[in-house]
Amino acid sequence: MNRSIARRLAFMFAAVALFVFTLVGTGLFLVLRTQLEQHLRDSLDDRTQIARIIVYHAGTPEKWKMAREKLTDMTPHDGATLYSVSSPDSSFHFGSPVTGQIVNRWSGGYARVRTGSSESDMLTNTVTIPAYMQRPAVQLQVAAGYSANARTMRAFGLALAALSALGSLGVLLLSYSVTRIGLAPLTRLTRDASAVSPNNRSQRLNTRSLPLELNDLANSFNGALERLDGAYGRLESFNADVAHELRTPVTILIGQTEVALTRNRSVDDLRHTLQSNLEEFERMRAIINDMLFLARADQGERASGLVDTSLAAEVAHTLEFLEIPLEEAHVRAAYTGDALVRVNKSLFGRACINLLMNAIQHCAPGSTIKVSIAREGNLVRVAVSNPGEPIEPAVLDHLFDRFYRAEVSRTNSRENHGLGLAIVKATAEMHGGKVSATSAGGINTFAFWVAASRGEQESVSGMPAANAPTGAPAGASSAVSSDVPMQPASVSH
Repeated sequence: MNRSIARRLAFMFAAVALFVFTLVGTGLFLVLRTQLEQHLRDSLDDRTQIARIIVYHAGTPEKWKMAREKLTDMTPHDGATLYSVSSPDSSFHFGSPVTGQIVNRWSGGYARVRTGSSESDMLTNTVTIPAYMQRPAVQLQVAAGYSANARTMRAFGLALAALSALGSLGVLLLSYSVTRIGLAPLTRLTRDASAVSPNNRSQRLNTRSLPLELNDLANSFNGALERLDGAYGRLESFNADVAHELRTPVTILIGQTEVALTRNRSVDDLRHTLQSNLEEFERMRAIINDMLFLARADQGERASGLVDTSLAAEVAHTLEFLEIPLEEAHVRAAYTGDALVRVNKSLFGRACINLLMNAIQHCAPGSTIKVSIAREGNLVRVAVSNPGEPIEPAVLDHLFDRFYRAEVSRTNSRENHGLGLAIVKATAEMHGGKVSATSAGGINTFAFWVAASRGEQESVSGMPAANAPTGAPAGASSAVSSDVPMQPASVSH
């Protein structure tokens, strides 16, 4: 069963109030008992002093008779105060001394004597009065009862307990009401949060006039809603893009197959249709493979199979692999710098292919594509720059998004399915790096970073390469392993 915060707080406040009342009551009880004890002792001292004067001046039997009458008059009927005089001479004797168990004894002749129950305890003071005239030395005992103090303490204790209970009950009721009022902003936040739905994703918690304790919580919740809204929006866009990208090859496959089935076809015509269908299937497989790769990257998968690799050598392999696209585009490529880094050679090679193919497709004939490798702190930067049309800043922010193309018309969409730069970004993040895109002075630069290896040493910069590096090792096509599709997946910008 869910517990109410207001009820829990109310009971906690009541418990704290009861604890405080108990402490205060105990303190007051002890103070009152001490004060009553002191008052009883002061009263006993006064009576002892008066009785002492009376007994001292009774030096003859005649005066002693008068002294006994005065002591009798001073004795109250309820026996709260008792006087007794003990003497070897029976002529100078009065009353009977209080006897019983001595509970406590103090200096100055004070003692607490228990004659029966605790409420009948007596406080006694015994003094010796020296001889005077015909009277011998006598012992005077004055006793005062604790019964009045006991009744006062019992009444005070009962009243204190009752007031503490009533006070705690009042705190319980008042704190419950006050807590409900104090938690009203939380109730409003709950109502606002309940209004959030897939059809109302823009709904946010109202943080105006919130208490400080709830303001941070509301801001954190709004931040989570912003992130969820962004993820939901990206998912919607992603689903739409995937449907668009897969719809095209599926439509082509259906159309070609329907045409082929309309009438009898020769073997060559059927072979041509199957070849065209195979190309579309290859394109669909490439999209699916890319999406599976990006899904693993989204789940936080890190690059495995890392080996110490010369990035310059990998770039050289990639340029050799792209020698034909470079020649067909009539552009040259050159690289500078080097760094020894632990990377997954397959992923790194694919990222380089995507960046270079992107540059080739947007580079004017006769231009030169430049690849630079440089150490920047704990990262190594690999940048591909090419002359091209300026790119708007708003476009730069989305170039590494999936299925994003700057051209609304989606030119050459048959060749590019819009995942190339997204794969570059995923590769960089899997190697602990990042990506960037800049456009300035007619030069467009796409770069990604990978984490530098320990003890990594940069090689000497300034190693230009021609369109295809002449000393590149053979077999450069192995730069991309079989688990990554060989065809470059570039992204238009």
